[in-house]
Amino acid sequence: MSIGHDLLVVLPELILAVGAMAALMIGAVRGDKATGFLSALTAFLMLAAAALVLAAPDATAFRGSFVVDDFSSFAKVLILLSAAACILMAQNFFKAEGQARFEMPVLIALATLGMMLMVSASSFIALYLGIELQSLALYVLAAFSRDNLRSTEAGLKYFVLGALSSGMMLYGISLIYGFTGTIGFAEVAAVVKTSGVGIGLIFGLVFLLAGLAFKLSAVPFHMWAPDVYEGAPTPITAFFTTAAKVAAFALTIRAVMLPFPDALEQWRQIIVVVSVLSMWLGAVAAIGQDNIKRLMAYSSIGHMGYALLGLAAGTRLGVQAMLIYLAFYAITNIGTFICIQAMRRDGKAVESISQLAGLARTQPKLAFALAALMLSLAGLPPLAGIFAKIYVFLAAIEAHSPMLTVAAVLGVLASCVAAYYYLRIAKVMYFDEPAKPFDAGFGGRGMAAVLAVSTAFTLFLVFLPAPLVNLAGTAAQALFR
Repeated sequence: MSIGHDLLVVLPELILAVGAMAALMIGAVRGDKATGFLSALTAFLMLAAAALVLAAPDATAFRGSFVVDDFSSFAKVLILLSAAACILMAQNFFKAEGQARFEMPVLIALATLGMMLMVSASSFIALYLGIELQSLALYVLAAFSRDNLRSTEAGLKYFVLGALSSGMMLYGISLIYGFTGTIGFAEVAAVVKTSGVGIGLIFGLVFLLAGLAFKLSAVPFHMWAPDVYEGAPTPITAFFTTAAKVAAFALTIRAVMLPFPDALEQWRQIIVVVSVLSMWLGAVAAIGQDNIKRLMAYSSIGHMGYALLGLAAGTRLGVQAMLIYLAFYAITNIGTFICIQAMRRDGKAVESISQLAGLARTQPKLAFALAALMLSLAGLPPLAGIFAKIYVFLAAIEAHSPMLTVAAVLGVLASCVAAYYYLRIAKVMYFDEPAKPFDAGFGGRGMAAVLAVSTAFTLFLVFLPAPLVNLAGTAAQALFR
């Protein structure tokens, strides 16, 4: 393949990379007063890249290490739309806080670029390069409010633990390379099919999964999530829990299922244990939380556990269920964090759940949206969450594995326990005595429109699921050709 062909295949990524560099140069010349323009420019480039992703045919580049298919396109569109919404949130948030700096849209663009490279990776080197590009930008974003002690603490914790996880992942990749002699996913799969799974390869797979579990904030590598989610600025936390989670999950699916289809029984055991532990820790640990961002961190851990059931199934239906779940999770969380960002009183952000008291009487539209989103995350019918969870549980049961059947039952029970803290938020808004009203407005028409779309998706997906189901099915099929 020629260099020209390779560059054409990576055109969406190239547009984002060149746009990020141009934004950096403009910011260096014009300073922070260019932040609004650069945010709009970066968001526009992400929408343009999403359009190109949808129009791109299946192809490979750079000797097969970069793959464009329906699976990567599905994940990339979710990532790009989530990132564009987070840029809109961040522009409003940092302007209100008096911390608008031109580096913010540049860092989000570079992190998004890394995520796009991750989901198209077809070799372990390409995988690692994408992860590091994403991670380095995310470390800085977590500590973006540099005068805020909690934000700098979040950035430092994320950096230290992220470096540890990257080291574990790289060690696992080196073991896989050492015992197979190759780094390409297809080539590793061929070696495993021919030679079987030795003890050395299992060790490599364990370390690889440990590094990926950190990116997913899955138990037992979840320890960073509550502190980082609480300390990072709200729109950055939204970015972590939407675009970054979609990218990490898409990468995990590709990095486990493509190189190791013949080691299913070995890695399924690990995934099932991680899944069950994540579901239950997320269900139990959030019960005593009063900080809503910290609660959302434990919620995220729990939801990663549910989604991992689809991966443990190891089937096309399992991957389809995961993609449906990721779409539901990303769209719902964008709306949730817009509501959290709207929790401002006298110009200052508040994060305590008790401050939501009586919101239904002071700001009924905001209360309705947040209640719908919370109940959807709880998995209560007829909202989108119940539809996504049923798909994941069915995929686990239809894999005909006793281990997965038990895990699905435990998942249903964990979902019942977790419903408590979601319902508590609705109860506080609708039945407690009203607290002092929040400042009016959602941060502009743009954020209000995104919140409306997110809420509408939550309310009406169950009545019109076919488009999402079909798109996820087509994307999942790309991994089983």
